Amino acid sequence: MGKMIPSIIGEDLTIEGNVSSKGEIQVDGQIKGDVHCGSLLLGDKAQVDGSVIAEDVVIRGKVLGSIRGLRVSLQSQSHVEGDIYHQSLAIEQGAYFEGKSRRSDNPLADESSGAGHSAPAPSAGNPFSSNAAE
Repeated sequence: MGKMIPSIIGEDLTIEGNVSSKGEIQVDGQIKGDVHCGSLLLGDKAQVDGSVIAEDVVIRGKVLGSIRGLRVSLQSQSHVEGDIYHQSLAIEQGAYFEGKSRRSDNPLADESSGAGHSAPAPSAGNPFSSNAAE
C-alpha cells in the first residue's frame, strides 16, 4: 500500500454538516460543520465554520471555531477566530489569530469530556493534602 491520496473539497463546493476522514483532507471550498481527520490542509480561499480536530493542521484560509491538533501551523494569509489546543504551534507573520492558545500533551483526547482535566484523588501519604497540616 502506498501513500493515501488526499480527499479534496474544491473551491466551488460547500458542505453543510460534519466531515470525517482517517486520512488527509484538502479543503479549498467551505464547510459549515466540524472537521475530524488525520491531516487537514485548508487552502487560502477555504473556510470552516466549526471545530477542527486533526493530527496535522495547516491553515491558509479561515476557521471560525476551535482547532485541536498535534502540529498546528497558521500561515501568513490565515484567519482564525477560536481557541487552539496543540502540542506544537507555528504562526507566521501576518496571520490573524483571535482566541487563546493552550499547549497540551494530548490535545486530541482533551475533547469536552474533561477526562484530561480530572485531578487524582488525594492519597493519605501526600504531604500537601489538607489533612496533613497540623
